[in-house]
Amino acid sequence: MKAIRLFEKKPVLSFEVFPPKPNVPIESIYDTLDNLHDLHPDFISVTYGAGGSVPGASTAEICETIMQKHGIPAIAHLPGINETKESVLEKIAVFQEKGIENVLALRGDRNPAIEPKNDFRYAADLIAFLREHGDFDIAAACYPEGHPEAPDLDTDILHLREKVDAGASHLISQLFYYNPDFYAFREKAAKAGISVPIEAGIMPVTSKKSIERMVSLCGASIPNRLAKLMARYSDDPASLKAAGLEYAIMQILDLMDNGADGIHIYTMNNPDVARYIMEQISGEPRI
Repeated sequence: MKAIRLFEKKPVLSFEVFPPKPNVPIESIYDTLDNLHDLHPDFISVTYGAGGSVPGASTAEICETIMQKHGIPAIAHLPGINETKESVLEKIAVFQEKGIENVLALRGDRNPAIEPKNDFRYAADLIAFLREHGDFDIAAACYPEGHPEAPDLDTDILHLREKVDAGASHLISQLFYYNPDFYAFREKAAKAGISVPIEAGIMPVTSKKSIERMVSLCGASIPNRLAKLMARYSDDPASLKAAGLEYAIMQILDLMDNGADGIHIYTMNNPDVARYIMEQISGEPRI
């Protein structure tokens, strides 16, 4: 199923998972999917293994399992920064062979150890290429607080419009922790002529170290309320996780009340976290 059709019913609820690292058994990702299955997400996106694909658990193979075994639409992440046109054509062939209809087209993070290719300098270039060479539904990323490399949010939104004009049918936001930032971004995007659905990306705070690392990478800010929670429970990981989950639930409920097109939960391959959140926002146990 093309993911854009899911937005005909709002709000969409979706998850992100990632391929296992080389030192992690490949069974771990398939166990995760087994435990996410009965939560009935509208789709699951699968990140691109930055360190290379683990045999038996590549992005495409995981997407195939999500669709074929679990009957859930899947979106394959594809960063273009280190790809050539020839390598993307090869990946398109693999996606088509495995029945993958949905791709999240990204520029991708710069790796200082790898000289980037020049075929896809921007996500819009990759989106246009995918549109030309395959019948995919293409999603793109957006940054409610602006991309960390953009001079300001208005400039970043102009570049976002280029992604939509190139063929992105919907957007998934980077994580954020202050909902008014998302609402202001959504309003600016609409004024710039961006009318495609925008899913709000939510990453629950489950550990202080991991969130500090993520916000440093993506440029998200930590509002005072969350900073105080992190400081209060800095020496109590269990309490910090509980407080972080409640904060994420508060965010999601507020987003749903304010007409968000969807909620995309960064699960970090932790089905227990996803289950708890789904139970709380639906008011029903997920057994």
